[in-house]
Amino acid sequence: MTRQSHAARADIGIIGGSGLYDIEGLRKVKELSVKTPFGSPSDKLVLGELDGVAIAFLSRHGRGHRINPSEINYRANIYALKSLGVRRVISVSAVGSMKEAIKPGDVVIPDQFIDFTKRRVSTFFEGGIVAHVAFGDPVCASLGSAL
Repeated sequence: MTRQSHAARADIGIIGGSGLYDIEGLRKVKELSVKTPFGSPSDKLVLGELDGVAIAFLSRHGRGHRINPSEINYRANIYALKSLGVRRVISVSAVGSMKEAIKPGDVVIPDQFIDFTKRRVSTFFEGGIVAHVAFGDPVCASLGSAL
């Protein structure tokens, strides 16, 4: 896989889920179309600064919420962010809870989860590339603490 080179850079990537389509307070905003070896991401990347930090924002379902969860090109989304130099990704999702204490509108930062993903490619490593990616701690503890 070749990395696409961009003059634009970002430190943090934010993937917006249902209901999060832009970032309030983002400055120096510009849009960037990125092509990846996996096809196109869900939408153009929105680049800007938030409190002096370079941010790349991507709408998971595309603008207008037009892409179903089973049709999202997750590999292209992650590859596009990586091609800008992003090393930390914050993903926002609208989900439910089995705990009554967690109410609609509450913000929860998980430290673990169970991946029930089905029917989509779940790796970047194929075509003769063998890699074993640890999934024991799938969430970045330092980023979770910072949030």
